[in-house]
Amino acid sequence: MRKILGAVCGLALTAGAVLAADAPSNVPDISTLNPAALKALIPAKIDWKSSGPKGPETAVLVGDPTKPGLYVIINRFHPGNFSQPHYHPNNRYIMVVSGTWWVATGTTFDPEHNTVPMKAGTFVTHVGREVHYDGARSTATEPAVVMILGEGPGTRNDCSAEPGPGPCETARAAAKR
Repeated sequence: MRKILGAVCGLALTAGAVLAADAPSNVPDISTLNPAALKALIPAKIDWKSSGPKGPETAVLVGDPTKPGLYVIINRFHPGNFSQPHYHPNNRYIMVVSGTWWVATGTTFDPEHNTVPMKAGTFVTHVGREVHYDGARSTATEPAVVMILGEGPGTRNDCSAEPGPGPCETARAAAKR
């Protein structure tokens, strides 16, 4: 667990530094580095994929979130992009890289009133099999970018599709108490 948290923090700090500033002109270019010793992905080369009109853009940085094993992805939520209430089978460790990421727990979907802001630099754990939703409020002036480290498969189980007993039903019952 310590290794995972260390990796998340290191990756987030690196991503923040890369996204934050350009290097002065008197500094060697990235092409001078030995690619056998260091692999770098500059922001302009990130391969963002759309997940639909309401979802975030996603890029896989390490691993494959559909398969067993470690993965690192980044999500970019544009203003108004929100996931629906859902859960993941395993813990996910998230660092807010830029913007404000809004999160809520439970199945009552109301992103403009029930979500709590997570500013850049905030570290969040999505606990496995616990219901939440997240994104960027429609009033945001910039996208929210988050880096996620998890243990695959990193499937997402939407509460609207859960047919019977499970984490979504438990969250609904807890909200009624």
